[in-house]
Parts: sequence; C-alpha cells; structure tokens
Amino acid sequence: MRRPRKLADAGLLLVLIAAAATVRSQGRTVEWRYFGGDKAFTRYSPADQITRDNVKNLRIAWRRPAVDEKLTSSFPGLRVNAYLRSTPIMIDGVLFTQDAHGFVSAFDAGSGDTIWQQEPVARTPEEALGQSTRGVDYWRRNGDERIFVIRGEYLYALNAKTGKLYPDFGDRGRTSLHFDEGQPLAGRFNDSTGPLVIGDVVVVTGNTAGAGDGGDKKEAAPEDVRGFDARSGKLLWTFHVVPHADEFGTDTWGNESWKVAGDIGAWNPMTADEQLGYVYIPLTAPTASSYGGWRPGANLYSDSLVALDAKTGKRVWHYQMIHHDLWEYDNVGPAILGDITVNGRRIKAVMQPNKNGFVYVLNRANGEPVWPIVERPVPPSSVPSEQASPTQPFPTKPPAFDRQGITENDVIDFTPELRRDALEILKPYVLGPLYTPPSIRSADADGKKGTFTVPGAWGAGNWHTGAFDPETGMYYAVSLTLPGVRAVASTKGSETATMDYAGGGGQPAANPAPDFVQGLGPQVHGLPLVKPPYGRITAFNLNTGDQVWMAANGDGPRDHPLLKDLHLPPLGVPNRPAPLLTKTLLFIGEGSDAVIGTPQVSWAWGKKFRAFDKATGKVISEIELPSGTTGAPMTYMHKGKQYIVVPVGAKDHPAEFVALALPDVKPSTAGR
Repeated sequence: MRRPRKLADAGLLLVLIAAAATVRSQGRTVEWRYFGGDKAFTRYSPADQITRDNVKNLRIAWRRPAVDEKLTSSFPGLRVNAYLRSTPIMIDGVLFTQDAHGFVSAFDAGSGDTIWQQEPVARTPEEALGQSTRGVDYWRRNGDERIFVIRGEYLYALNAKTGKLYPDFGDRGRTSLHFDEGQPLAGRFNDSTGPLVIGDVVVVTGNTAGAGDGGDKKEAAPEDVRGFDARSGKLLWTFHVVPHADEFGTDTWGNESWKVAGDIGAWNPMTADEQLGYVYIPLTAPTASSYGGWRPGANLYSDSLVALDAKTGKRVWHYQMIHHDLWEYDNVGPAILGDITVNGRRIKAVMQPNKNGFVYVLNRANGEPVWPIVERPVPPSSVPSEQASPTQPFPTKPPAFDRQGITENDVIDFTPELRRDALEILKPYVLGPLYTPPSIRSADADGKKGTFTVPGAWGAGNWHTGAFDPETGMYYAVSLTLPGVRAVASTKGSETATMDYAGGGGQPAANPAPDFVQGLGPQVHGLPLVKPPYGRITAFNLNTGDQVWMAANGDGPRDHPLLKDLHLPPLGVPNRPAPLLTKTLLFIGEGSDAVIGTPQVSWAWGKKFRAFDKATGKVISEIELPSGTTGAPMTYMHKGKQYIVVPVGAKDHPAEFVALALPDVKPSTAGR
C-alpha cells in the first residue's frame, strides 16, 4: 500500500479537525474555509444551532446586493448578471466572495456590511462586465493573509485585511492565465470554479475557446492544469490533460490525434488532501464530443479523475470513467474526500460523480475502486468511421443516482393521451440503454433525427452534485433528469470542416422536434417525455454502498394544466441547486431560471429553500427566498449565532446574497 504512515497521519488529522470544529461549534465560531466547506468538499458543517425542531423559525437576517454600489454608480448602465455563482467563505468573522461581476468583496459575517471591496480594474463598461466564479480561496503564512481569485484571464492575489493587490505577485498583483504556451489555437481563458490553494501552491484549471463540445473542427487547445507560487505568482508546473510526446497516455490517441486534440479541462470543483499533498482534478470530454472517428482509442485523460502531487504537478494516479466519450459525460461534481468503513476496513475514499448518473468510489491514495468496477459491453456506433469503445466501466456499488437509458417503459404516462403523444414525438429518435452512441440525423422528413439520450449533455449530475457526512459515511447525490439528443451530420461539401461528421449535444436546428424547448430538449405539451422525478436527492450509505432513500426536490410540473387535477406528489425540478449538510439536516433550493428555465417551462425552478431530514429524506420545513438559488449555500457560526447564506438571482430579480438565521438567537457581544 502506498505511504501507510501518511495514510494514518491523514486519518488522525481529519479526526482532529472534526473534533476542533465540533468544539468551536459549541462555543461561538464555526468557519467555512473553502467554497465546499473544506478542501475535501464535503459541504458539511458541524454547526448545530439550527435543528429539526427549530428550523421552521428560520428568517432572513440580512440581504446584500451582488454588486457594490461603487461599481453601479461608476457604470450606471451596467446590467447585473443574474447568475451569481459565488459561494462565500468565512474566515475570522469575515465573509469573502466574488460579486456578480467577479470582483472580491469582504463583509461582516453578522450584518453583511462591507469591510472592503476590490478596486475594479475597469475603465469602461465592457471591462467592468464580468462574471463570478464559484469561489475564492484563502492562504495564510507568517501573518501574511491572502485571498486568491480568478477574474477573466487573470489570477489575483489580494490582502485579506485591506483588499489591496500584492504588487510583488505576478504583474502588480495579478498573473495571466492565458493559454499561450505553444498553443496557437488557444482562445481566451475562462474559469467557472475558482482556484484551490494547497500548501504554497495555487492550483488553477479552466477552459479555452477551443472547438468545445460541438463544431466541425478537430483542432483545439488542451485545457491544462497549472500550479502557481502563492507568494510570487510564478508558474511552477503544468499538467497536460492531453499527453504530449513521450508522456504516458499518448497510445490512447490513435492516428496521433493527441497532436491536435483539445478541451478536457476541469470546469468543476477541485479537492485536496493536504496531508497526502494531492489535488484531485475531475476532467471532462475531449474535442467535439459527439464524433470521435478521428481520435480512435480511450483518449486519456478525458473523463478521468486525476490525482496530482500538488508540489510538482506529477500524476500520482488516474481513473478513467468514460472511454472515448461521445456523450459529453464529464466528471462534474467535486471529487469529495471522506473516510468510510467497508467490511470492517477503514478506507480513505474519494467519490467522483459523473453526468452519466454514477458515482465512482475509489481509494484516494492509489485510485483503486472500493467496490468492483466492471467493463461491460455497450452498443456499437452506426456512424461510418466512428470507433466507439466496445465496453465502458460500470460500478457495482453504489447504484446509479438517476435514470439511465430509455425504453418505452420510461415514457411519461400520467394520462393515456400524454403517453400517446410522447411516444409519437419519440418516433424519429433512436432509443436505447446508457451509452447508445449518437446517430446520423437524416435529411428526410420521416428519417431518424438522432439518439435520444438519458442522461443528456446537461447530465444527471453536474457541479452541484454531492455532499458527504463524515460522521455517518452518508453521501448525497443531487441530480436532474434532463434527456438530450445526440446527432451528427456529414460535413461533406464543407470548406472548413476537418472531421467527417459534426454534431452536438442539443436538439439539431434543422427539423426540430414538436414542443422542443431550448435548453430542456423535446417536450410533450410543455412536459418532459420521461417519468419523474425530474430533480431528486439520493442518499447512499457508503459504508455498504447501498441506497438509503430517494426524494423528489420541488413540486415541478404538478400544477401544469394537464396534471393539476391528478393531485400528484412532488415531481422535482430539473435544475442545479447544491446541497448543504449540517448535524441533522440537508438544505437545498430549487435553482433559478438564470441557470435553467424558460417562460414556457416556469416549473423548472423555484424560490423555495427546504430543510430535509437527512436520515429519511422527509421535508421538515421550507422558506421562500426572494428568488431562486444560483450558487451553493454555506453556513457558519459567528458570535454564537448560526447563519446560512444563499446566493440567489433570476432573470427578473437582481442577484444578491441572502442570510438566514433564527430570530430569537442574539449574537454574543464578547470575543469574535
């Protein structure tokens, strides 16, 4: 076994951290030190002031606009981005986060009042326009406290006390993240997840404007992982997500396709085991994910979880979840770290969810599966020159957390008429089990229009999937049932295409299906074509690998005109709300139309914020927020009072941070 002493030390460290956090929760302070709560990304807090018994009394304690007044007054016409992705961290009584345009704010944890605001590096409305990532990170050494943040194409280092840039970091406080190292195809860098600090290294992932998930060109820029020095901003190392010559994995790219392939970057949360010194990177699909005839082979490190040595960037181990991806089945949610007990053996685990609806549970020290993951035959491709993988890895435990594949038995059946119409809509599509490859879109009116895939490219899982209770070993998968269409068409006759076929993950523009809704795929009278729930929470006991409960999250379309007289139970909302775990409760919102939703499908999101009994899946209480949730909630104890802060926003509601608390609990005036 690799490094047994380090494993023992890692376990002791986690126990001590948990114990210290618990003691502090009984006092006055529990922090939230990373946007997933901790670098293990458990989304768990031991704060226990809000309980099953009193959660019904939660009220709004304070609200804070998502953009500082100074920015809006400088640029009066600046439109506030409704998609507020950032989750604050709480350190020493101060909340740090990005605003809706990506600038960092520091504000008081008890009142929401501004302590400092990053000076905008903006002279025009165009420069001021931006977007938040999902989180910032904090670093402290010898009295030096820094906040690291990514905005646009730059990594910034700010003084945590003042918000001022460090002039000796990079170029006057920022370092460029533009992918330009020998990459003539590299486009503008962008990032949605934010940096992660481990030791004295700031790890950055991110994306470029490469070929992406569609398009007709195979040439693209790889979205490599990089480590920067926390003091100087100097680039320390680069991990190539598409192997270079003489690196491990080039043999998985037939026809030397590694020379032109790109994408594969991690746009989702990283995690880190600070004792082992490893950072865990959930990687994604390769260039043009619907057609891979030009890239035969498994295509490492696409759709792989890669453990890197944070000091050197060297690969420690990897595990590939999807071979030769044709479905855009990215590793999406965080690779959560936690300890579980399986058959009497304590295991340092990592839990990686994928868009395909599986969570892969591995030993985080060496990448070995905790339960067998078996290669099973999957359907071949009908597209000429495509070489789909003959097998894919299937976990034996835990079971899938959402619907996979489709047959007529999965089609909506609330009424005979709905089922009849849904089956008619599905006639032009290829149906099949999980991993049924994309098919050719026919030009004939009565021909096939592609493969109807479940899950679709938006996934069952996404960035919001996953939370782990370190005290019980329970893992909570949050997912949406949102089918898609995978279709390709010949590029013959194109003067620019460099692939034989091109396609994407959405509904083709030509010959759209009846009731097609942009972003939600084919519908029947404004309803999904498959059975509910359309948004769900699934609880697994990872000590056994078994499902414990499953519950729909949100009402969904139960009030639709064709359903309202059927008195249906909650059907779930197909959105991307993230969970929050405390001692006894699981909190979750309903997402927002800033994320998923259209005027035609208003039931795809909502303003409710619910508390579930995390042991049973029963809804204990709910509160209506000013708008839908856009980012992940977080919680902390400050001066003896527990707060829950939720980022919200919608197309018709300005983005803001909303803090909830118990009104009858008064903050302590002593100490922090």
